[in-house]
Amino acid sequence: MEGTMRAMVLHAPGEPLREERLPIPRPGPEELLLRVRACAVCRTDLHVVDGELTHPKLPLVLGHEIVATVVGSGEGVTAFPPGTRVGVPWLGWSCGVCRFCVAGRENLCERARFTGYDLDGGYAEFALAHQRFCFPLPAGYSDVHAAPLMCAGLIGFRSLRLAGDAERLGLYGFGAAAHVLLQVARYQQRRVFAFTRPGDTEGQRFARELGAEWAGGSDALPPEPLDAAILFAPVGALVPTALRAVDRGGVVVCGGIHMSDIPTFPYALLWEERVVRSVANLTRADALDFLALAPGVPVRTEVQVFPLSAANEALSALRHGHVRGAAVLDVDARS
Repeated sequence: MEGTMRAMVLHAPGEPLREERLPIPRPGPEELLLRVRACAVCRTDLHVVDGELTHPKLPLVLGHEIVATVVGSGEGVTAFPPGTRVGVPWLGWSCGVCRFCVAGRENLCERARFTGYDLDGGYAEFALAHQRFCFPLPAGYSDVHAAPLMCAGLIGFRSLRLAGDAERLGLYGFGAAAHVLLQVARYQQRRVFAFTRPGDTEGQRFARELGAEWAGGSDALPPEPLDAAILFAPVGALVPTALRAVDRGGVVVCGGIHMSDIPTFPYALLWEERVVRSVANLTRADALDFLALAPGVPVRTEVQVFPLSAANEALSALRHGHVRGAAVLDVDARS
């Protein structure tokens, strides 16, 4: 396909994205050319813009929660004919042959490439994606409501798997991922305790509306000990806070790609077989399992929609905690 496309481009950390016209990319071997319909805005995008993730491709088109329609393909493509709607997540490619990939842990591949970081992403009218890392989407979701499933949903789902069979589950940071995961946890008959920024009564009300048994500030202890806690807020100081909240044998899962430094804490908080662990993006198996589960819950995403040209405004709203649910760029909308 010839011609140009609109894109929001990052040229250097700390700078706002620039709206530009770029050539429509040409698909290489096993790549799909996608007409982007919607792309959710993730806190990881803020970490890239702020320079906290330090090795992005520059200039860069951000965005890794993509909903798109296949419009072309490169040599060797065997899936997804033109017209198919697909989702594209953060993990954009893995080598397939290293010990991690062979063991089904491709999210740890040392040669992995990431959408909207190593590869241009979905803050544009068109994007490329490798056929192995595109996924068919449930039919019951509109484009803008499907977009948060591709990262907020997937990272939350993998975090929940790593939390084990915890009945009493704490969620620290009640944003896009937590609002999806709470619905899955309640479907699995877990009891959920939601932690927001101190004083965020609206966020706490939102959590209770979605089924949280208790909601309060992150500076408070829950009314009873937790079996597991998942941290979506990128605040290292919450690790010892969560350790204080979990019962003996409990697990604290850090769900973000970047987190501020974890302060020192007494060994007594970790003792009694408590565990602290991180989550590294997702595997394709996570994606397939979650996208099969979501319609049956059913997961309902709450979104705040922005046109593509307002990507900087969407990032700002996310930065300042002014988004209820998930921020999503509607690429077809005009400002």
